[in-house]
Parts: sequence; structure tokens; C-alpha cells
Amino acid sequence: MENVAHRRLRDWVRTMSRLCEPENVVWCDGSAAERAAIWEGLVRQGTAKPLNQKLRPGSFIVRSDPADVARVEDRTFICSANRDDAGPTNNWVAPDEMRATMQRLFAGAMRGRTMYVIPFSMGPIGSDIAHIGVQLTDSPYVVGSMHVMTRVGSRVLEQLGEDGRFVPCIHSVGSPIGDGSEDVPWPCNPNERYIVHFPETREIWSYGSGYGGNALLGKKCFALRIASVMARDEGWLAEHMLIVKVTDPAGRTRYMAGAFPSACGKTNLAMLTPTLPGWRVETIGDDICWMKFGADGRLYAINPEAGFFGVAPGTSILSNPNALRTLERNSVFTNVAETPDGDVWWEGMTDIPPERLTDWQGLPWAPGNSGPAAHPNARFTVAAHQCPVIAPEWEDPAGVPISAILFGGRRASVVPLVNEARDWTQGVYFGSIIASEKTAAAAGRVGELRRDPMAMLPFCGYNMADYWSHWLRMGTRNSAHLPRIFYVNWFRRDDRGRFLWPGFGENARVLKWIFERCDNDAGAIDAPIGRLPSPDALDLHGLKLDNDALHDLLRVDTDGWRQEIPLIREYYHSFGGRAPDALLGESLALAGRLDAAQGSAA
Repeated sequence: MENVAHRRLRDWVRTMSRLCEPENVVWCDGSAAERAAIWEGLVRQGTAKPLNQKLRPGSFIVRSDPADVARVEDRTFICSANRDDAGPTNNWVAPDEMRATMQRLFAGAMRGRTMYVIPFSMGPIGSDIAHIGVQLTDSPYVVGSMHVMTRVGSRVLEQLGEDGRFVPCIHSVGSPIGDGSEDVPWPCNPNERYIVHFPETREIWSYGSGYGGNALLGKKCFALRIASVMARDEGWLAEHMLIVKVTDPAGRTRYMAGAFPSACGKTNLAMLTPTLPGWRVETIGDDICWMKFGADGRLYAINPEAGFFGVAPGTSILSNPNALRTLERNSVFTNVAETPDGDVWWEGMTDIPPERLTDWQGLPWAPGNSGPAAHPNARFTVAAHQCPVIAPEWEDPAGVPISAILFGGRRASVVPLVNEARDWTQGVYFGSIIASEKTAAAAGRVGELRRDPMAMLPFCGYNMADYWSHWLRMGTRNSAHLPRIFYVNWFRRDDRGRFLWPGFGENARVLKWIFERCDNDAGAIDAPIGRLPSPDALDLHGLKLDNDALHDLLRVDTDGWRQEIPLIREYYHSFGGRAPDALLGESLALAGRLDAAQGSAA
């Protein structure tokens, strides 16, 4: 520790060590030897098991405690000084009260364990768009995962120097060892879980969970909840978005970012294999996007992560062949099923499951069992550089210039296949009203809308209405160079409940129209809700899609939009008067255009 130049960092680690009382403190250097030692220890502890090295070299399977399998949104807190600054979509506790709780929980929390100090960079080390964090944890599984998901180690400390800015992150599984107690393969404390953010002081405290979304604090906690506050204060954007590079047959490139709630095809789009000859889509990032203005007035984006932490179930050769190719080696699989020959399987990987499996809880499983073989939230963790379609510039410190931003939800009706916003304000309006319809598997009525503005509902670190205002303010800067904004919906259905659009690789046809719209090279028609592809503007060559289906996909559902506008206004009013006037005005203007269109049709 004495060799660390950053005095505030040294002092903080000492203070936390005195509070947590670990058996020892280890500073992570990020080396391959360190990574190998961590996984060897996890295998000895029974946390991890090597997979068949011929089938899946360098890979491991991990089974968590059944009570610790997902993010705990009800135990996630934004402890801003003012309750209204957290807003109605976040859980809030007064900072002093929460600090007292955290001090009590962390007192002695690491007894009998090692405290690991993980210096990490979110984004390429040294990038002007990147930021640095330091996580303390007593979980070697977290250390191994952070090695994959971030840039870890000595180079980060060198970049931090003597007085560089960092976000302090502390995590404990909340399961000290001592007084006769023995360790377990997956230590956690499901009865006392807290995922806590202090926006003003840029701190993160996480207790009781070892699951990635709660314990890998560089991910949602830093990269979105704390970073969104930093972005608001400093004039940039920290977003729950994929980033792709799209190249046309002539070799021209465009970079696009996209925000999609869960179960809306985000990872599949990030690794898309286009069906259009000559078109290529390459991955910059699959989950998080940080954007800052460059000297030329354009928004430049980086993927702040170094790996993918994806949902395994549903990932198949049809839905995402490039993801499967990424996972062929050096991958960590958590809560998936294991095959008799030491490989992995999950629901949706193949049409027919193997005859015998070991399920995610380590129990025998066969087709016909009542429960799934893999947990529905089973995960893979893998380095991004293994992706076969990773773009060469994915780690460019300067970032990539964003030409288009896509917003999308899962809607069976109302929202067309693709719709271009007339301007930035209307684009923000589109993002603010993103919604998905609940299915029979979700709580609530089938078809009921769940709003997830900008796909940031669980991840915005401050009042969502203020977040919309920040987006609108960003639009007043360098307006000539702002990305165009589009609203897409791959999930429109016909009267019999069948999908109208084939999706997957065919989504490249929509990306092509968006690409060409960025240069005004593709036709569009003005509609009450924005700009839609004009007849023949979508490249449908080779696609078996009848005219009725195409009409429904691009139809402006006037009645549906008119019925939804009061719901949108009601949603805005739920923010207690903080929703921006500009967005309320967009709703009024849309209602007027819909009325005029209906009058003309009559």
C-alpha cells in the first residue's frame, strides 16, 4: 500500500480495512497470473468448476445460492441529500441514516476473508471519456469477473497518479468467517441486502449479494447510476445503450447507439449478422454507452466495459450466432445447466434439450421436469475482444462519432416498425415514452404497458424528469451535429398474434434505412408521429413479406396513439410537476396532429 502514490486512496483503504476487519488486504495488479490464481482458488473453494477443456477451453461453471440470482431493485437505493432529487422511480433513504446502516453492516463484515483492492478503468485507460473507480470486495468471484468486465490493475493506478479522481466502491458478501463458522461455495446474506449510491459524493456501497448486477460495481452502479449524475453535472450522457458500427457495400460507415429495455433484442442487435448482401454490422458495445462532445461538435461514444455480462437463456444460433462464437472459450457461466460431457446448456440454446443434464442448482434434470434447467437469469461473462464481430476501433480512446440513436420497446400494436423524430426534442419525447407490453409471465394485466424511459428506469441515479431535462439541454449544444433519433419496434403483431416482422438479421433492413436517412439518401414521409419510410424506401429484396403486413408495420395507428396520449400525460404528471414543459408540449402537439389527420381522413 505504501507504494501507492494516491494519498486519499491509501487513506480510504486503511479506513475501510479498519471497519471491515479483513484477515489481509491484497491490491490487484490485473495480471494473467493473478487471474489464474483467483480461479484456482474458486475451484478449490467449490464455487467454480472447470468445464470440459476440449469443448470449452479456459471456461468455468458457477452455481450461486438460489436466493442470490438477480439484481435486487427493491433493495437498491439512491441516497441523495434531497428526496425529490432521487425522484419517484428510485428508492430513497436519507444519507445520514443510510450511512449509519452501512457502518453497522460493514463493521467486521470481512472477518476471516481477504479484502481485494481493485483499481479499474471504465473505458480505455487514459481516454478523455473514461473514468476510474476502485472497488473493495471480499469476493474472489467478483475479482475474477472484474478482470473480464473492466480494465484492472497497476496501469489504472499509474493513470490515477497522486490526486486523480476516482469513484470509491465497497462491496461485501456480508458473511464473515469466524467463531466456528465455515465458508460456503457462494457466501451471501440474502436477509440483509443493500445496493446503495450516494450521488453527491459519488460513492457506492453494496452488501449481502454476490450476484454480478449487485456486486460488480463498475457495471450498473457506477457506469449508469453514478455516471448519470456525473454526466448531468458535467454535460455528457451515460446511457444504457448498445453501440454498433454499420458499414454499407461501398465501405461507408456510421455508428449508432440504441436503448432497449430487457427482452427487446438489444444484445442480438449489438451482434447482428445482416441478411443484406454487402452490409456489415460490428460491435462496439452491447450494454452501456458514454457519450461526450468532441472538438468538432459531434457526440463521441465509448463502451466503458471490457466484457459482456449477458443473459444466456434464449441465446441460440438463430437469435445470436456471434454470441455463441464469443463463448467458445475463456468464459464464465453462472447458473446455467451442465451437460454430462462437461459443457453448458440453457433453454433456447437448442430446440430439443439433452436427455440428461445437471440443472443450475446441481440437481439431475431431464426433459419434462417442472422447473427450468438453467435459471431464467443465468449469465455468461466473457471478454469483449473475443467477439468475432468486435469492431477494430472498439477501444479507441477518442470514441466513435454517433450518427443515430435508436429507442425501442416491445409493442404488439400502435408503434410502427421504424419512425424518425423530426428533431431532438421529439426524439427525447420518443425516448421518454418507451414502453413494453406485459406478457402472461409478468405481473399485471396482459397488454398493460410498463414504461421504461430510455431503458433507464432501474438505472437513472437521479430524478427521471430531471434526466429528461438534461437530455433536452444537451440538444441546445452543437445542434447541427446532433445524432438523429429513431423509434423502432420489432414486435408488432397481426390480428392472430403472429409477429409481422421476421426480426433478427432482417433488422439490418431497418438499419440500412436509418443509415441512409443520416445523409437524406432514403425517402421518408411526414406523418403525425414523425417521419416514416416512404413506399419502396425499405430494402425488402429477397424478403417474403406481403403488402398487408408491410402496411400494418408502417401504419400510423391514429386511434391507438390518441388513446395512449392521456396515459403519457398521466405518466409525466406522476413526477410532481418536474416533467419538462417541452415534453408536455410534444404531447399536445402530437394530439393536435392526430386530430388533424383524422379529420382529413374523414
